[in-house]
Amino acid sequence: MFQNAEQSGILYRIGKAGIEMQTILEDMRSGISEEGIRLGGEILKQGGLVAFPTETVYGLGGNALDAEASAKIYAAKGRPSDNPLIVHIADWEAIRAIVSEVPEAAKRLADAFWPGPLTMILNKSDLVPYATTGGLETVAVRMPVNPIARALIRAGGGYVAAPSANTSGRPSPTKAEHVAEDLNGKIDMIIDGGTVDIGLESTIVDLTDGAPTILRPGYINQEMLTKVLGEVEMDRGLIAPESGVHPKAPGMKYRHYAPKADLIIVEGEAEKVRRKINELVQQQISEGKKVGVIGTDESLSYYKDGDVRSIGSRKDEITIAQHLFGLLREFDESDISVIYSEAFETPQIGQAIMNRLIKAAGHQIIRV
Repeated sequence: MFQNAEQSGILYRIGKAGIEMQTILEDMRSGISEEGIRLGGEILKQGGLVAFPTETVYGLGGNALDAEASAKIYAAKGRPSDNPLIVHIADWEAIRAIVSEVPEAAKRLADAFWPGPLTMILNKSDLVPYATTGGLETVAVRMPVNPIARALIRAGGGYVAAPSANTSGRPSPTKAEHVAEDLNGKIDMIIDGGTVDIGLESTIVDLTDGAPTILRPGYINQEMLTKVLGEVEMDRGLIAPESGVHPKAPGMKYRHYAPKADLIIVEGEAEKVRRKINELVQQQISEGKKVGVIGTDESLSYYKDGDVRSIGSRKDEITIAQHLFGLLREFDESDISVIYSEAFETPQIGQAIMNRLIKAAGHQIIRV
């Protein structure tokens, strides 16, 4: 954890656009600082950028109604500008100003899952600039449950555009140190709220075109949504990415979450997977390469060579979600050339975990 400005390399002064800025760190691990929230809100109102914790991952926030602020988010992340930003709100009534209409399905989902890790895509109002929506006529909206996030949103004017607070393509940040690794000197402020609860980005559901459709899986899964809405479809681009069908969410067409090392998933019956990973590790080591292995608490003892690390327990799937992005970042620090990972088809959020892992691996999967 950051102890002070010297240890973290983060200085307590706001920089100006166009020059290397010095980033404020505000430590709220022990509780919300009203002064820190007020300062963060002022930065947002003035068009600056603030990274903050949510229950999913850390977000990089800017004023969602300010096209220049959205442009700064894209620039800080190195993110393609056709990749829409999610608008975060703190109160239900705020949604009415940024959408052209609120369908009944949105009300039902909000009653069931907001505040929480669910993003709804709706038709936007004229109030939301195209710079925030990636040029689309729709807007993605979410109400986070994290109290720091909601306090900051209110202080910043009520509408905060916030993708994950990392360099585009890198593993998403689950703690403030991850944000600083990527964005120190590029943004105005980082609020440290400790490690996030879930560790995967929100579920995205499109409510604008026919049947409700999941564009990105997350903690709230298809079965949970179906119980509220009835039929809920899965975007074909998620089901069969090799089919050439492009996902509807523009952000899903870019490589995400990737470690520096080559990541390969080994999928199949448990014993065969372990045998294959051990074989591949031996082969890579014989070629002089440094190899990483991602297993679980239950399988760790089966791997004898390489840098073997547990992602969590299959008996507690949330631990796998919580550790995924952090583990990929840890391997980045270890000069690993190639990583072999087990697959994690767990009951509730296995689909979301595998969605992120497959994208991190660039769809490199060995089936045994």
